[in-house]
Amino acid sequence: MKAKHRNAKSTRCASRSNWTIDRLPGLSDREQARLKSCGIHSTGQLLQQSQTPAQRQNLAARLQVHVQYVNKWSALANLAQIPSVGCDYCGLLLHAGISSPTQLAQTSLPRLHRQILKLQVATMQRQDLCPSLDQVSTWIDEARQLLLQG
Repeated sequence: MKAKHRNAKSTRCASRSNWTIDRLPGLSDREQARLKSCGIHSTGQLLQQSQTPAQRQNLAARLQVHVQYVNKWSALANLAQIPSVGCDYCGLLLHAGISSPTQLAQTSLPRLHRQILKLQVATMQRQDLCPSLDQVSTWIDEARQLLLQG
């Protein structure tokens, strides 16, 4: 039964998700307002304006923040494109050491699940909050599908 479920899941086509900027984790109200004043209202718009190091540096200057914040927000927005990750799990993945869909697509499922479990126990002291192996597998599968789409 599990094999059938996995095959059905892998044939499903993932499409990139785009979220309002206020859904991105870790952004203060002030940072959201600054982004909006620069015409960035969604994660898609953030990604468009932060594709290259030069664009991220320019955006950081316009926002009057250190470029490391723009790099972090860009990485979160990039991970949030994966439908099953979205804004709910992009922060968890980033804290687990995954900074892009490409990196996620190349990551070993058991290794990533172990890393997330260790992170949940270390930060929350709760093992039960860790996403299931199937859920993490879906993240990896969808990241691979998005990469194939280009």
